[in-house]
Amino acid sequence: MEITAYVKTLAREGELLADMAERAGTDAFVPSCPGWHVTDLLRHTGSVHRWAAAYVAEGRLEPTGFPEAPELVGGELLAWFREGHADLVRTLTQAPDDVQCWTFLPTAPPSPVAFWARRQAHETTVHRMDAETAAGTVFSPVAPEFAEDGVDELLTGFHARPRSRVRTPEPRTMRIRAADTGAVWTVHLSPAPPRTVLGDLGDAVDCEVTGEASWLYEALWNRTPLAGPGVTGDLSLAALWMDTAGI
Repeated sequence: MEITAYVKTLAREGELLADMAERAGTDAFVPSCPGWHVTDLLRHTGSVHRWAAAYVAEGRLEPTGFPEAPELVGGELLAWFREGHADLVRTLTQAPDDVQCWTFLPTAPPSPVAFWARRQAHETTVHRMDAETAAGTVFSPVAPEFAEDGVDELLTGFHARPRSRVRTPEPRTMRIRAADTGAVWTVHLSPAPPRTVLGDLGDAVDCEVTGEASWLYEALWNRTPLAGPGVTGDLSLAALWMDTAGI
């Protein structure tokens, strides 16, 4: 995907997140994030937006902590969130192509601007889903290409890191198949961090997960149960994912 497509998605998803948060009310519980209220969701995502924007705008080359969110509530908190989101969109839109700054994830795009546009588009989309659970609405659709990209970032990026908790005592294998886009990932589980290989290698697997890319996106990011007719084979591996794959 192009940087402009990521930024366009980020802009839309952030606006929808704010609208859903306002509809739910900042005191509402967020069912998909146990222990959180909408206030926590807005403070977290608003801080992440400011954190990401600073890397690009200031060319920061070393990792820094998240900025502390102000103790705002209600309309003032929503305004603070919207301000930070708009600044992130503006920063990514205006950033020169040759910006150099810190990134993370082992499969990060070569361009730091592309990395942060991609990462924040997915960060905001996943948390938009959280706001929708708080508002009691169904999830807004995720475009298949973008959903496939988010699954790829999760499997080949986040869960390739040593901090991934998705481990099995003995080698096991899951295959993730997007029925609408044709993308396939083969995930090798072991006592080490998961190792994901693109494509169907033709080998037998212990558990296969098949569905439209948008459903895979919701399920693998733990926003809907990884269960149903599309999950076959050893269902304990799907349960393991739901228990340990949270980012």
